[in-house]
Amino acid sequence: MSDHSRRYRYGAWHGGADPLEPPTDLRSALAEIGREVMEGASPRAALDELLRTGTEDTTGLDELTRRLWQRRSELQRHYRIDGTMREVRELLDRALEQERQALSAEHSEDARFRELRMAALPTDTAGAVSELADYDWRSPQARESFEDIRRLLGSEMLEQRFRGMKEGLQQTTPDDVERIREMLDALSNLLAAHTRGDADVERRFQRFMADYGEFFPENPRTVDELVDALAERSAAARRLLNSMSEQQRNELASLSQQAFGDPRIARALERMDAQLRSLRPDEDWDSRTRFRGDEPMGLGAATAAMAELGELERLAEQLGQSYPGARLEDIDLEALGRQLGEQAAVDAQRLSELDRQLRQQGMLQRGPEGSLRLSPRALRRLGETALRSMIAQLRSRRGERDTNRTGAAGEPTGATRPWSFGDSEPWDAARTVRNAVLRRARDSAAGVPSAQLELSDLEVTEVEQRSRAAVALCVDTSWSMVQDGRWVPMKRTALALHHLISTRYRSDSLQLITFGRYAATVDVGGLTALEGAWEQGTNMHHALLLAGRHLRRHPDAQPVVLVITDGEPTAHLEPDGAAVFDYPPTPRTLSVTLSEADALSRLDAALSVFMLGEDDRLAAFVDILARKSRGRVVAPTADGLGAAVVGDYLHTRRRR
Repeated sequence: MSDHSRRYRYGAWHGGADPLEPPTDLRSALAEIGREVMEGASPRAALDELLRTGTEDTTGLDELTRRLWQRRSELQRHYRIDGTMREVRELLDRALEQERQALSAEHSEDARFRELRMAALPTDTAGAVSELADYDWRSPQARESFEDIRRLLGSEMLEQRFRGMKEGLQQTTPDDVERIREMLDALSNLLAAHTRGDADVERRFQRFMADYGEFFPENPRTVDELVDALAERSAAARRLLNSMSEQQRNELASLSQQAFGDPRIARALERMDAQLRSLRPDEDWDSRTRFRGDEPMGLGAATAAMAELGELERLAEQLGQSYPGARLEDIDLEALGRQLGEQAAVDAQRLSELDRQLRQQGMLQRGPEGSLRLSPRALRRLGETALRSMIAQLRSRRGERDTNRTGAAGEPTGATRPWSFGDSEPWDAARTVRNAVLRRARDSAAGVPSAQLELSDLEVTEVEQRSRAAVALCVDTSWSMVQDGRWVPMKRTALALHHLISTRYRSDSLQLITFGRYAATVDVGGLTALEGAWEQGTNMHHALLLAGRHLRRHPDAQPVVLVITDGEPTAHLEPDGAAVFDYPPTPRTLSVTLSEADALSRLDAALSVFMLGEDDRLAAFVDILARKSRGRVVAPTADGLGAAVVGDYLHTRRRR
């Protein structure tokens, strides 16, 4: 099909991933997780912290939760829930005043008797309304005001259970009330059939919706969706009742019998509430909330507010992710957007996508016991980021070349060869293009279509092989490194050096050695996840001993030893393997440490000591150490440690 025959159709975006949304910034997210891990947090805790605090352009879960609780507090401080009772009282007072005015114009004993009856009414609103339920009003206006009370109570009680019904019940006729009663009876029968598990319940549901669908703007598609919508509203109405004082509850129970002037409506609603509670016992039916505001709400509005409070609490629980099996996919984005605005829903979706991609792209892995850990790929990313910043420091200070121009290869020999998988030598552009042109000419002559460039065309420049190096990086893991803010720079330095050697100097062999009271060899993942611990002792003797073993395993490689420490040796290893600690250092400790340095110098090892801090005793010791081993001492700041170590490694390699 030619390009001219293609046709494209454009239309409105109807949900799903936003095609214009910027890609998730995994690199910065991973850097933040790595920083937390290197400070001693577990990968799981580091990921949770990132999701809680958010990123530079995405609001975190904590801030979204705070805004939810702020919204909840505003509702409670602004409103009060006795609006319907107040409105009923106002309508009652109006009806009584209208009736008294009509009676005062009459000059009959019956009018006086009626006035006495008005004066003897109970003082409470519910009692007065009940007393007047069968009163024959003389004033048409008073009769209409009293009917307004019945309509108000009925519409508010139905609005409590059926969202949006109040607007359609402003003027109700007896026929309307009868239809409502019939709907409630039919609904009760449907719920009973659903509880029993009758086989024809779906058919009965469809018939019920055909007959009474106008009462349900949610347009439920199944009986379960209908039960869910009704139970949520019914539970909110119950929580509203729980939140009232005992006097208010008793008054409302009495007034409910006057709804539409038909006590059967109240009884039908009570029966429906009981059925719904049986079907959905997990809904919150029993909690209560205190409203402290001045603006009154009617029963319908107060129930809606109660339902909104319930939604806010559910969203806060979802954002908190503290329940077993919690996932960010659990967050109701539609409800969150409704409560806090669309941007909040977008932020929550971004966090969920970030969490998903970190796992999907292999940055986080499940450990043997189900815990999260940084994957080798994530460690490479962290090392790459750390190395890039350190090389930038080197270049700004000394004009150091970018590491992507250095590597295991040496000077070009002038010859080329076909590229093979794993080759890191530079391409020979002229030979590669020549190969592609000749191949395409052959293919064209044979009538075979071909690509402009194929892997078989590639040629690389042959270079002299540089010598290998055996590198031992010994890092101090005593408590002072944590206490004085050197823990993370030390780990970033190890990550950067590991990345440099594993990607640019793959023939070199790097051994990472930690030393506190004892020394130990670790891999880069173990060092990254290492937590600081209170431990007395800086056993440089043991670290240099392990470094020597590593160098002897590679007799054909250039020996390089790099030591990072912020304290003089205070421990050494006895022949039986026990570590002996003393402070200040004993002559024995200093002697065996210097002896091990002598052993390294006999291996022709290049020893560099990176001294952190301004300890005079440490400075005096490393000066002696460097002179005895023909090594050197560097005193970088914590921020400059990585650049100093990487620069020293590159310098030693070039020099040797």
